Order: sequence, then structure tokens, then C-alpha cells
Amino acid sequence: MDLYEKLEKVGEGTYGKVYRAREKATGTIVALKKTRLPEDDEGVPPTTLREVSLLRMLSMDPHVVRLLDLKQGKNKEGKTILYLVFEYMDTDLKKYLRSFRQKGSMMPSKTVKTLMYQLCKGVAFCHGHGVLHRDLKPHNLLMDMNTMMLKIADLGLSRSFTIPLKKYTHEILTLWYRAPEVLLGSTHYSTPVDVWSVGCIFAELITTQALFPGDSELQQLLHIFRLLGTPNEQVWPGVSKLANWHEYPLWSPKSLSSVVPCLDADGLDLLSKMLQYDPSKRISAKKAMEHPYFDDLDKIGL
Repeated sequence: MDLYEKLEKVGEGTYGKVYRAREKATGTIVALKKTRLPEDDEGVPPTTLREVSLLRMLSMDPHVVRLLDLKQGKNKEGKTILYLVFEYMDTDLKKYLRSFRQKGSMMPSKTVKTLMYQLCKGVAFCHGHGVLHRDLKPHNLLMDMNTMMLKIADLGLSRSFTIPLKKYTHEILTLWYRAPEVLLGSTHYSTPVDVWSVGCIFAELITTQALFPGDSELQQLLHIFRLLGTPNEQVWPGVSKLANWHEYPLWSPKSLSSVVPCLDADGLDLLSKMLQYDPSKRISAKKAMEHPYFDDLDKIGL
């Protein structure tokens, strides 16, 4: 790692530490993600290589954070360390939202629309290439404050999904943005889980507050049910067969405008399509980009 000078630790991901660093040869600021590899005698495991080639391919999209390089090294104990070198972005959506909360102000509606469109575009690109993110949240959406460019990061947990869908463990997504099918123990889930997360993020951009801030899986479900009504077989066929289904209190659905009062009719329509209970009825990210909510947006350059 003589090529890079570490400047500061900027985070700790699921898979290792992240540093802001400077490339010595060019002075370019980058993000270094340091990952310890599961040990085997063959060097880098094939799963890691697959992840990396996936990240390489996805970073062709302007709304996915770019993987610039990959370096392999050894630590003091002689274990293999992999450094993923990403472009560095100066902030993320979580910090950006916090700045509005602290000022007690709202994000301008044009800004919300610009960010939402970029998010849908990036997610549609990943889905179009067979990749689920499974952990979309404001913290994983990086931003360039000068250009208002948004990029999806932390695709480390993404698995290429192949049809038929493999069973996934469902212990991964951050609770607040977690889709109800995952909370209810569905093992065969797909791209709609990301769209649910996008819907939660959409509402949060409008109000600057998390839509469903649950602190346990049960609390999370109850937050959702209180707003959208307790699901049943009519609205979501098969729901009562899911592993974690119990008899829940019966709430009737409230209007979405009660929680996002400043969103216009087109915005409310898009949000309701993203927060459909039945995953098969949830709008796709690609279809979301064509929604009338984005009609007055200048999409050139986004």
C-alpha cells in the first residue's frame, strides 16, 4: 500500500474499514475499503472475485460509485488483505438529510425529485444486470454536493440473483428500510425489496424523518401496518403462509398524505406504488423512472 497515503478512517462497513486516502502518484483523493479475506490456500476466493467483477461492471453506471482499482496485500499476521479503491464522494444522503433537520427546514421539492430520479436510475441499472442491493438506505447513497450527483455505494452485500431465486438469509437489511416480505420471513425475494427501500427513502427526503423507524423486527412491522393497514390474503395473497406471520392487531390503512403532507398528487401516487404490500404489484425501478412525477424534470445529464 505504498501507493496510497491514508488520511482518515471514514467508516466501518459490514466487511471492513473504509479510509479516505490520497494516491501518491496523482494526488487524487479516493476511498479505500479494506477487506480481510476468508482464508483459503488458493489466495482470493472465487466469490470475492465474482463480487469484484460485478462491482467493476456496475460502476459503468454514473449512479453507482466507481471501483477504480483493486490491490492485494498481507497484514502483519500474513493474512491476505484486499483493498478496494473507490472514487471518493464528499457526503452521503444521511448527512445531507441531517443538515436540513438541524436547520428545521425542508429539502426543496426539485432537489427531492432530482435525487429520487437518480436513485431509481441507479437501482434500475443494478436490477437490469441481475443485482439486488438489499441494503439501500441514506447512508449508502453518496453525493457530490457541487453537482448534486447521487451514487449507490456498498454493493458488497449484493448477490447476483439468478432465476429461480435462491434462498437468502434475511438478517441483512437495515430495519427502517426493510421490505415487509423480508420481515415476515420470505426466503424467495427479489428486486421489489429494493423498491420498498427506495419508497421509504422518498418519504424521508420529503419530511427529513424516517418513515418507519422501528427498533425491532416486530416494531418495524407494526409501524408499517399502522400506516398501510394490516395486510391480509385479499391485498397480499400468500401473506399468512410466510414464516413469521402471526395474528397481528387489525389496523385499517391511513392516507399517505397524512405522513407526507407536502407531496403532490403525482408524488403520492408514485410513493403508493413503491409501498405496495404484494411484491408482484410493486412498481419496478425502471417503470418508476417513467412515472408522471418526473415529467417536469430536466433529465439531461442525470
